[in-house]
Amino acid sequence: MSDTKTVLLCGVGGQGTILAADLLAFGCMRAGLQVKVSEIHGMSQRGGAVTTVVRVGENVQSMVADEGSADIIVAFETTEALRNLPNLKEGGSLIVNDEAIKPLPVLTGAASMPAHPRETLIEAGALLVPAADVAWKVGNPKTANVVLLGALTARLDIPEDVWVATIEDRVPPRTIEANIAALRAGRNFVLDQEGK
Repeated sequence: MSDTKTVLLCGVGGQGTILAADLLAFGCMRAGLQVKVSEIHGMSQRGGAVTTVVRVGENVQSMVADEGSADIIVAFETTEALRNLPNLKEGGSLIVNDEAIKPLPVLTGAASMPAHPRETLIEAGALLVPAADVAWKVGNPKTANVVLLGALTARLDIPEDVWVATIEDRVPPRTIEANIAALRAGRNFVLDQEGK
């Protein structure tokens, strides 16, 4: 991966976006790449927006990631995907967890959910990943975030064994097996979809 790539991960507090960004950053460093990370935490513990930008490459000059500069967006739910669409570079890749989480203003009746989010995202070229279902099938519904990371890694030119070793180093020992299974399931989901 000689060119610098900008990856934007977005979701809401509690979805595991920060762990996924951590694994992404450390996996890229393990592969010998330079990494710069910038995180924005809303009220992340209360379901607020969480956005992390990870820039990777052989020579990453800055952390600046202007609107329209993300090569890949990984959205952990559909509303955050829609909100972050302006950040996607033309021809960029959009990976979206096929789940909608109602934010507090919607729950209180002060706002409404966007109309037809799935259709809008598909029209924008999104690959919708049923991350919770995939995680459930491999044995741990709490690993949906690593399923999405696995989907992302299928779009990066870094071998799977690098990601497996990163998981072994970065997650609690009792969760290693479940997270590796989730990573592989996410990668395989993308590779299967792209093979159709």
